[in-house]
Order: sequence, then structure tokens, then C-alpha cells
Amino acid sequence: MRAAELKSTCLALPGSYEDFPFGPEASVFKVSAPGGKAKMFALADLDAEELSISLKCEPALAEQLRAAHNEISGAYHMNKTHWNGVRCDGSLPADMIRDMIEDSYDLVVASLPRKDRESLKWTGLAAGGSC
Repeated sequence: MRAAELKSTCLALPGSYEDFPFGPEASVFKVSAPGGKAKMFALADLDAEELSISLKCEPALAEQLRAAHNEISGAYHMNKTHWNGVRCDGSLPADMIRDMIEDSYDLVVASLPRKDRESLKWTGLAAGGSC
């Protein structure tokens, strides 16, 4: 998956936007309902030579994914219990990375207040998701 596709996948999710709180090289993708508190669901250096993305993941599943795929590890500078670092070098299918992005988004939106979830027209965590 290339940087442009990674970015468009993140920005296609309802209420998502790109922010740069850590400087111009770190794209932070957040979700927020109008007037609500923003929360991060993805972090990536889209200009990096070796593209990767940090994504939130359910802890037990995060461990399983790391054990099954060398391209997935604990996210650098993040709480490794809840965040995976995913290399986007073509080894993992793009559909799998898209699913992990959507699952990260779902985990974050699930933690928002009910009125914010309703404002985003969020329908809940997908059954059988990867994170």
C-alpha cells in the first residue's frame, strides 16, 4: 500500500481528518464529531522511505497479529499493548491494512460519547474484525 492510498483510506472514514501535532513529518489521523473531542486512530510518516502506520488494536489480537506477521510489531513510541506498527512494504495485502485501519477507527469511535457516535452515524464494531 502506498502513502496516498493509506492517507485516502484514513480520510474516507466519517469525521476523520489529518493533523500534525508532532511536526510536519508525522501525519496524525484523528476522528471527531462536530464539537466533540478528537482522538487519534492512526499515525504515519507518509514521506518515509520505509512506509509504516501505527494503528490501535485490541490487546489480545495485537499479540496474535504480531506473532503471525513479521510486518506487524509493537508501535514505536506508543503503548505497545494497544498499538501496532504495520510495515506497508507490499508484504501484507492492502485489504488487510485497510481492515486494520477501519478496526483502529472503530475502537477509537467506540470510546467516544454516545452523542458523538450517533453524530458520526457509526453503527458499531464490525463482527470478526482484525483489531
